[in-house]
Amino acid sequence: MSQVQTMWNTTSRLPLGDRVFSLLFAQKAPYFASIRPRFTVIEPNHVELLIPKRRRVHNHLKTVHAIALCNGLEAAMGALAEVTIPADKRWIPKGMEVSYTAKATGDVTCVAETDPEQWTAENPDLPVRVRGQLADGTVVIEGVIRLWVTPRR
Repeated sequence: MSQVQTMWNTTSRLPLGDRVFSLLFAQKAPYFASIRPRFTVIEPNHVELLIPKRRRVHNHLKTVHAIALCNGLEAAMGALAEVTIPADKRWIPKGMEVSYTAKATGDVTCVAETDPEQWTAENPDLPVRVRGQLADGTVVIEGVIRLWVTPRR
């Protein structure tokens, strides 16, 4: 079991444990702290986190900024990769392709997903499906983050 999964399993049982986990996760990669992500689901092949709509992540339209959304998608993808990847492999992101499909007028849930067979395939190029949506289900951003997955040395 990965360190991320162990930390999630431990903290999520505590009162406000999702917030404790989210703070600890952002300490490992400090740039993620800029969006104050709150992880809500962490399991192999599926991770969700919430980006609260607040002034610090606003653009000039007073909606959640596109780069804050990308930051949330990358945080979700990173947690997914850590809890899903087989122990004998390693990963690194190699690209992101996203489309902005609606204004992010409220809190945004960022979702990252893969299929189990992707992690055992011979092809080192692994696309992670990502999207951000409002509470009413409106998708505000969607795309793919490509990982390069290779054997550990």
